[in-house]
Amino acid sequence: MAQIVYGVGTSHSPMLILTPEQWELRAGFDRDLEKHPFRLKNYSFEELNKLRGGKEFADQSTIEVKTERYNRCQTQLDALGEILLGLDLDALVIIGDDQEEMFFGDNQPTFAVYCGDEVVNTKFDPAVHEKPFGIAEVERVRHASVDQHFPVAGDLARHLVESVVADEFDIATSVKNPIGAKGVRSIGHAYNFVYRRILKDHFIPLVPIMVNTYFPPNQPTPNRCLDFGKAVGRAIRSWDGDKRVAVLASGGLSHFAIDEEFDLEMLEAMKRGDDDKLRGTPDGWFKSGTSEIKNWIAVYGAVSECGFDMDIRDYVPCYRTEAGTGTAMGFATWS
Repeated sequence: MAQIVYGVGTSHSPMLILTPEQWELRAGFDRDLEKHPFRLKNYSFEELNKLRGGKEFADQSTIEVKTERYNRCQTQLDALGEILLGLDLDALVIIGDDQEEMFFGDNQPTFAVYCGDEVVNTKFDPAVHEKPFGIAEVERVRHASVDQHFPVAGDLARHLVESVVADEFDIATSVKNPIGAKGVRSIGHAYNFVYRRILKDHFIPLVPIMVNTYFPPNQPTPNRCLDFGKAVGRAIRSWDGDKRVAVLASGGLSHFAIDEEFDLEMLEAMKRGDDDKLRGTPDGWFKSGTSEIKNWIAVYGAVSECGFDMDIRDYVPCYRTEAGTGTAMGFATWS
C-alpha cells in the first residue's frame, strides 16, 4: 500500500513573488476593495482603518520590515523545495482552491479532483494575464514563456475519487483543462506556484484537488473540510503499490485583513490535534483569502492518522497598509 511520507502547508501570495517595494501595488488593491471581511463583519478600507489602524501597522509597513519579512518567507520556500525534492516522491497531492481560473460561474464544484494524465499550465499571455495591482508581474512568474504540461499521477487520482465517493463525498472530476472564451484555462495559481517557485520546475507527478473555499453559496464548512481530508488520507493509504506520497496545502493564511490571533489559534489547534476546535470554529471566520485555511485543515485531516508531528516553521504577518491589511504567511510541515 502507498504511504503518506510528508505533509506541507504553505502560503502562495503574490507578495511572495513581488519585491517588498512592489507590495505597494497590492496596497492599492486593498484600498480599492469594497468589502474587507474581519471577525464576522465586513468593512470598507476606511472603516477598517478607523477600527484598527494606527502606528502599530504603519510601523510594520515600512520597507525595512517588509524586506525582513519577505526574506524570511523566501528562506522557507527554498527550504520546502529542498525537502520535497529530497523525499523521492511518487506523487504530490496538492489541496488548493481555484479562483476563477479553471472553474467559473457556469460550474463551481465544492470538491473537484483532476484525474487526467497531465494538466496544462498555460504560457504567459498578456491578453489573459495583464491584470492590475501587480498581478501581471506575478503571472509572468507563475506562467512560463511556453505551455507547461505537468504530469499527473492519474492512477492515484482516479483511485482517490473512487475511494472518497465510497466515503460518501460527491466529487466533481476533470480529465482535461476546460476551454474558455480566451482558450485553454490554465491550472490555477494554488498549483503552479508550487511547481514554478517551490519546486522550480521539477515536475513530481501531481494530483490537484480543488476546494471551493472562496465563492458562495457552496463553500464547504471547516468541519466538512476536515472530514474530506481524512477521507483523502484513507484513499492515499489504500492505493496499491509501494508508493511514496506527500500532501500539500496551498494558500492562506489570513488576508486581506490580517488576523494574527485567529491564524495562531488555527495553527496551534492543528499542532495539538484539536479536531473539536477546528470543527467548532464558525464558518463566518473563513471569508475572502482567509478561507484558504480550509485547505490546511483538509491536509491536517489527511495526515492526522499518520502519527506525524506538526512543525510550524514560521509565521510571518506581511502588512502592507496602515489598516492592517496584507497577507499572513504560514509555513509548516508534518513528519
